[in-house]
Amino acid sequence: MLTGLILLGCGSRKAQNSDASGENEIMPPDMHTSQIALDFWGTYKGILPCADCEGIETTIELKSDETWEMKTVYLGKSDKVFLNSGHYHWNDDGRSIHLHGLENGSSNFFVGENQLIQLDLEGNRIEGDLAEKYILKKVGQD
Repeated sequence: MLTGLILLGCGSRKAQNSDASGENEIMPPDMHTSQIALDFWGTYKGILPCADCEGIETTIELKSDETWEMKTVYLGKSDKVFLNSGHYHWNDDGRSIHLHGLENGSSNFFVGENQLIQLDLEGNRIEGDLAEKYILKKVGQD
């Protein structure tokens, strides 16, 4: 009886599709998320926009143990390198990550094919003329 209830509960969350015979077949969930489909570990670089400098030269390394390291330099202000690190987790959508321990700026990034796209403070893609400037490209690709 318990097994039947467990199966009944699980079955209610699966998508169903009617085939030619009128029978319902169980359709698997779409598993094409960045977390599952992409080889995302590695180093990403780019220059992010800055309100009071020429740009923020940014390097982020995502590691397989779910930790990250970031180096930033505020161009036109100083040659000082700022280092941050912490751990990351995947957001519920499986397409973006949250960098724990990052205190300045947005800590959410959309993970795309060989790129990280910084999201706004609410976790949305940045739009408009500067949208392309929030992309970090993966380096060291063969």
